[in-house]
Amino acid sequence: MLKSKWLLVGFFFYLNSINAQRNVILIIADDLGSDYCGFYENHLDTCKLPNVRKLLARGVRFSKAWSNPLCSPTRSGMLTGRYSFRTGVGNAVGGAGSAVLDTAEMSIPRMLNIYKPNGIAKANIGKWHLQLPTPTSNYIFPNKMGYDRFEGNFNGLLTDYYNWTKVTNGVANNTTTYATTETVNNAFTWINSVPKSKPFFLWLAFNAPHTPYHLPPANLHSYSSLTGTAADITANPKAYFKAMAEAMDKEIGRLFDSLRLNNRYDSTDIIFIGDNGDDALVAQSAGGAKGSVYQEGVSVPFIISGPSVINPNRVSDALVNTQDLFATILELFGNKNWSAKIANNKPVDSKSLWPILKNSATSVRPWAFTEVFKIPTVAGDGKAMRNLNYKLIDFDNGTQKFFNLANDPTENIDLLKGSLSADAQTNYNYLCNEMTALIGKGGFCTLGTEISLDKIKPLLLLNPFSNTITVQNCSSDAFFELTNATGECVYSGTAIAQENFSYLSNGIYFLKVVDRTTTSYKLVKSE
Repeated sequence: MLKSKWLLVGFFFYLNSINAQRNVILIIADDLGSDYCGFYENHLDTCKLPNVRKLLARGVRFSKAWSNPLCSPTRSGMLTGRYSFRTGVGNAVGGAGSAVLDTAEMSIPRMLNIYKPNGIAKANIGKWHLQLPTPTSNYIFPNKMGYDRFEGNFNGLLTDYYNWTKVTNGVANNTTTYATTETVNNAFTWINSVPKSKPFFLWLAFNAPHTPYHLPPANLHSYSSLTGTAADITANPKAYFKAMAEAMDKEIGRLFDSLRLNNRYDSTDIIFIGDNGDDALVAQSAGGAKGSVYQEGVSVPFIISGPSVINPNRVSDALVNTQDLFATILELFGNKNWSAKIANNKPVDSKSLWPILKNSATSVRPWAFTEVFKIPTVAGDGKAMRNLNYKLIDFDNGTQKFFNLANDPTENIDLLKGSLSADAQTNYNYLCNEMTALIGKGGFCTLGTEISLDKIKPLLLLNPFSNTITVQNCSSDAFFELTNATGECVYSGTAIAQENFSYLSNGIYFLKVVDRTTTSYKLVKSE
């Protein structure tokens, strides 16, 4: 009996140690859109990703995730939680006139160090591509932005996966190990150097399957008919692209095996994303690919898997921006009060996906946003915003396009070329007004027909409230965000009427309602 008691105590101690030892790995595939992932609804041709697929059973797959159309803007957004018009990074770093990420920006590793000084190990392994590689003194920038270790290629492009320059904590050396393999070697070497009593955050950024397309080592892929010659690559770019993606997946599997061997897999939340859509060389649709704000340029795979997910093996249709990883990763480590450390002049756009992971909410934002801009501007530069059903694109040349994604997911029918239905008109006005409010300037609402606000019935709220909040005269897809007096969000979603708030303490709360307009209300909870 005594032995059983101690076994039970030991078991609970083990469970508590797992919960206290929470780690996070963010895996980024370069130029991999959701249309090459067989587990996505919009997939056409597919890459072999069996190890990535294993994340699904332990996680949540987000079916409506948006990135920026290019890698540097997406990476800067994830690292800072801020949209490109705030960071200035709207193009791939290294392009003509492209801006670079200011090293003074608040970043995930900086925030983790504020939260627990030297209490969380932090590494960036793989591709950086957020600042210029000249002068070479810039090589230390990843460390200056909060990482304990940076090990990978500083540039955005490897000209040769078998012979490349690797920077380690500011020092550059030549490397001849296949880049995808070297990235994983460096990852688990670093993880194994972290004491098991110390949680870790790993930003693991592969170059694959980004160009140049090539033949990976034979043991990493199943495309035995490929020759690797320049002529064969030119003639069959998709086959080489898929071989590179399969090689990446095989190495991801090796990383997973290392985590299991060292008893760290069960205590690690693993996030897998693509940084933007596919390269034009391998695009599967007639629309825009990488670099475009059309769906093919910004729809990416996005999975969060691991011990933090309640009721796993779920698919969420919540609107998600890759910027949301900033808040989500901080909260995975327990930092729920991170917003108190954000400067007022550096607003963060990130929304934590924690409520979705905990299966306590179905959405955290009413719209998703993306953009691309270059200096000088080129055709295709512009901004896009979507809600659940509609999408508005506002190009920098002054033209617009408007789509019903629910009925037309491949964006074949521009609704602005015909008369808008009442529903389409309402959604057009909503999106262009929200974009105007976000950017802080007008110009997005170009149609002359606006909804007359005096024809909209005012919202009615029962105040004070006790267990439920009743809002009358709002539309069925209105979005609600309830915060307490300290600014902590206690509910966000579209089904507030079904929510039981009996667990909340009595006091002052603030409700933001995003419907045809955005309105905030002060509420009082009392018995």
